[in-house]
Amino acid sequence: MATAQETHKYPGDLNDVPGWFWPLDQVLFSWFLERQERQGTRGDLLELGAYLGKSAILLGHHLRDGETLTVCDLFETEPPDAANRAEAAKSYSTLTRQAFERNYLSFHDALPRIVQDVSSTITDEVGPGTCRFAHIDASHLYEHVHGDIGAARELLLPDGIVVLDDFRSEHTPGVAVAAWEAVLNRGLRPVCLSSQKLYATWGDPETVQEELLAALRGRDDVAVTVEQAAGHRLVRARAKGKRMQPPSLPASRHPASGAPARRPEAVPGQAAQARPAVRPATPRDRTRRLALDLLPPVVTRAVRRYRAAQRAKARGAAQSRP
Repeated sequence: MATAQETHKYPGDLNDVPGWFWPLDQVLFSWFLERQERQGTRGDLLELGAYLGKSAILLGHHLRDGETLTVCDLFETEPPDAANRAEAAKSYSTLTRQAFERNYLSFHDALPRIVQDVSSTITDEVGPGTCRFAHIDASHLYEHVHGDIGAARELLLPDGIVVLDDFRSEHTPGVAVAAWEAVLNRGLRPVCLSSQKLYATWGDPETVQEELLAALRGRDDVAVTVEQAAGHRLVRARAKGKRMQPPSLPASRHPASGAPARRPEAVPGQAAQARPAVRPATPRDRTRRLALDLLPPVVTRAVRRYRAAQRAKARGAAQSRP
């Protein structure tokens, strides 16, 4: 039997998991993911920057058979540069992979695919055009966010949704610059804005915006406004009142007293996630990747495209074997 000291480590519901994933964004994540499911859109899910797993747990709740959730975070790995090290020491000193895994497994039967490394390596790990939804929250530094947005564009399906965290907070100007630069100069098209996150696509936002507006205007706990800026329609949503009607949330194995425990059978899509944990990057790996990051962008993109093509070729050869 677990001691009281051991038990308190396990979240009784999603909101027991530390993190900055507010109810409105839980509603919006769920709406976009459920819309994709209704439309039959298939693809993997991606999160760059996991912290202690709050948003990853919700993403895992929406996995279907054959889909993969990939989570990329440094966890305890040494950041690659001084600015990253300062950011990690200030905001993420308590972050450990063990804590993330403990929280995630409180709600799901198997871990997501974990890439324990800097987010700039994600295009070496995930195939181009394979993801339907990507959440970017790995760094507040402009250079890293700029690169993460470029990676998301490469990895998403044409109508996939990308979510940028902290795009408007006063302490994260680098995210704001990278986000709006992508809107003005890199073809990113906003779908909606919450107080914390920008939801956008490189596809056509009009149809999804109309459906979202209808859904949000049907709620009495969300205030919606629509504005125009630089040729883009901006749908702004904010929580109204003290409590929001929550979306469907995953249930914990360790519920608070009186709450029903989650059934032990596998959540749809989770069986595909049972795999050995991805090994942490070695010093040699990090040296090679840092060298790649220091190359001119055109050379870096060419190298990564070549590596992606080689991986795709290898996967195709493996699938063709009897």
